[in-house]
Order: sequence, then structure tokens, then C-alpha cells
Amino acid sequence: MNLITTTELRTKTSSLVASLLRGEEVDLIHRSKIIATFKPKSSEKKPLTRKDILGLIKIAKSINLPKLSDKEIEKRYRAQLLKKYGKGLS
Repeated sequence: MNLITTTELRTKTSSLVASLLRGEEVDLIHRSKIIATFKPKSSEKKPLTRKDILGLIKIAKSINLPKLSDKEIEKRYRAQLLKKYGKGLS
């Protein structure tokens, strides 16, 4: 069982991270009592399926956003900045 005190958190952070990356659990001790357990977060990522991608495409088409040129995007961006910050912006 790996143990680390609250004082050691400041000095042994790198060893704590290394232990967590190895998949180990680390108990945190404060005033001779175990007050917490650090557990590594599971990194299981679900891959996108064809069904997910087709659903996203369907949602994007249903939103029906206008096609904007770079010039129009820049114009809208500048207008928003003027609205938010005023004329003093260069």
C-alpha cells in the first residue's frame, strides 16, 4: 500500500504522479489518519462509430448554419469586439 502525507504532497508530487500512472492507489495521511485515497482515472475512451458520425452529420444539417466567407467572419468578429470592449481596441 502506498502512503503519502500532506506534507509530502508538496515535495513528492512527481512520485505521486508516477504511482498513479502505474495504476497504483495512494492513501493520503493527515495527522496519523487516512483521510483520502488517490485512484488513477480510467482512460477508457469509447471510439466513434459510424452511427455516431452519421448522427452528428444529421444534427449539423438540421441546424442549417449559413456559409460564411473569411471576410464575413472577420467582420462579425470585429463587430463583437467593438460591442464588448468599445472603440479603444486597436
